[in-house]
Amino acid sequence: MHEYTSTVRVWGLTCPGFLEEVSRARRWTRDILRGSPLADDAELIVSELSANAILHTASGTASGSFHLALAVSPQVVALSVTDAGGTSMSPKVEHQGQDAEHGRGLGMVTALAHRVVVHNSQAGHTITAELFASAQPGGRT
Repeated sequence: MHEYTSTVRVWGLTCPGFLEEVSRARRWTRDILRGSPLADDAELIVSELSANAILHTASGTASGSFHLALAVSPQVVALSVTDAGGTSMSPKVEHQGQDAEHGRGLGMVTALAHRVVVHNSQAGHTITAELFASAQPGGRT
């Protein structure tokens, strides 16, 4: 392989902050990962992270948006969702009781992904979930 050639492919998509865009983000992810054994988990993770961005940050306002990035190599799929911020609370895994109706999303993402990293900045939060082609899920931050 030539030293300046990479087998990593990267895609990006910016969506307006409407709940209808979650299905678009899911479809986009599924189309890119067509045929990959990681496609179902990646689609579910993108769905959860996109919905969280819309429901819990300024991404869900009339002028808000969220950005998706998807990097694919033979060894790993890395998906990132960046929201518009607007909240002082950082995304975190919460352990809810059986009857709770909310607060389980990042826990599910962490259970599916091999590694989850949260980056906070003044402009918003980026949550990156990595899925490894040859490992068991459930890696920790």
